[in-house]
Amino acid sequence: MEFFCYHRDRHGSADLREALTEEHWSYMDRYAAELIARGPTFTDDDTPTGSVHIVDLPDPAAARAFAFDEPCYQAGAFRDVLIRRWRNLLGRTMWEFPGGRDGTSYLVIGLGTGDAGDPVPADREALIAYGPLLSDDGATWLGTAALVRAADPAAARAILDPDRYAVIEVHNWEFGGRR
Repeated sequence: MEFFCYHRDRHGSADLREALTEEHWSYMDRYAAELIARGPTFTDDDTPTGSVHIVDLPDPAAARAFAFDEPCYQAGAFRDVLIRRWRNLLGRTMWEFPGGRDGTSYLVIGLGTGDAGDPVPADREALIAYGPLLSDDGATWLGTAALVRAADPAAARAILDPDRYAVIEVHNWEFGGRR
């Protein structure tokens, strides 16, 4: 089962997160085979705002353990975490993205209002990861999460149909992990 985990930073926790970088990476190294995508979100002035992990784990309990045992979460750097089932509609990891690591990228989260969300956009070249956010049992569509290469936040937002979502969030994002 695939899961989308988005840890959102607690205000003023950038120094704590920086101090825990090696612990965080070492923790994620234990999940290297299960990770589909990962990386930080941040403001326009490069202040960290969160951390995205899309991971393939056996069940919702394993996903919660993954999210809540993470060192920055344990130390109080994160104010909350969004954990949802997710389905990898591209069938690849971020490391298989043909556009490579470098470039302007965004996390786009659309929270749904009813009917199942957008199909995979026809122009897949900009998509790093794309899939629906689902309930724990996988039966209910709750939204869509995507990692996308785009010129600016407006272009990133445009991958989702605004009529299908109650809210669409766009966050600066970059490829995570060790280089």
